Amino acid sequence: MKRSAPYLALIALLVGVDQAAKAWVAARIGLYESIGIIPGFFRLSHVQNKGAIFGTFNNIGGRWISIVLLLLSLLALGLVLVYFLKTPPSDKLQRLALTLIMTGALGNQIDRIFRGYVIDFLEFHARRFYFPTFNVADSCVTIGAAVLIFVFFVRRKPA
Repeated sequence: MKRSAPYLALIALLVGVDQAAKAWVAARIGLYESIGIIPGFFRLSHVQNKGAIFGTFNNIGGRWISIVLLLLSLLALGLVLVYFLKTPPSDKLQRLALTLIMTGALGNQIDRIFRGYVIDFLEFHARRFYFPTFNVADSCVTIGAAVLIFVFFVRRKPA
């Protein structure tokens, strides 16, 4: 358990940042409104995402999709946790990747349970291209997945 303490602390920190940012956006930016930060590139927007990461399945609607996403997210979180516990403590990079994935899943899970939707607010765009609005939790999942891909396919295995 001692070896997992730094990872638990990172989860607590990043989930706290994610939830604090979402609360700030909900309190300060009206729904579907935006605040320009870097003109022509980045703004904060208040969006309610009832779908999955980056708004996937957002337009399907209905209570059932929320329940399915909640159950799938819980299942994924459980599987990642089991994989984390089976990862040798010496494999810090893989454990970090799994920690980030768990953090993101947990951050959005909290929203789904207590709000019924996820607050997304980070919006990047260039000219007419808009990247889907996302949040800190989505960033954790994406970065964790990228690191995990690196671990599996690029990094040399220790001898």
